[in-house]
Amino acid sequence: MKKEDKSAVIKQIATTIGEYSHFYLTDIATLNAGKTNSLRRECYKEDIKLVVVKNTLFKKALEQMDGDYSALNPALKGNTAVMFSNNANSPAKLIKSFSKGIDIPKLKAAYVQEGFYVGVENLDILVSIKSKNELIADVIALLQSPAKNVISALQSGGQTIHGVLKTLGER
Repeated sequence: MKKEDKSAVIKQIATTIGEYSHFYLTDIATLNAGKTNSLRRECYKEDIKLVVVKNTLFKKALEQMDGDYSALNPALKGNTAVMFSNNANSPAKLIKSFSKGIDIPKLKAAYVQEGFYVGVENLDILVSIKSKNELIADVIALLQSPAKNVISALQSGGQTIHGVLKTLGER
């Protein structure tokens, strides 16, 4: 590969990294063509971009980005496929569900919510991370809960008062 071609690929990888807020480094080397196509379809459904990269080019793209990504260097060995996503936990859920029984794709590392997770043992932690929309829904539910309690107390209290007044009026 010519130097110009390499710089164009590095620039494209850096642009892709900038477009997505989270990425997962995985190993899908031993998947056959049918399973690979199935994985790509699942990624497309979940709005995850799956790209196979050369480790050295990916390292150089990370060096062009703001911040220190050197914690991912130990994971950039062997075959590497990168799952880009704007949802923090959807690639982890996909990896966990797809790898049942075959143990592939394997998680090598992840950059999620400005943190580094290196090693397959972090997969369960990544699955349990809530996405931005899930966190917003939780906050709204927490904010609505006291208001619902007050409204239901007022409504039930009104029925109780109405019942007492009705009983007193009948006497």
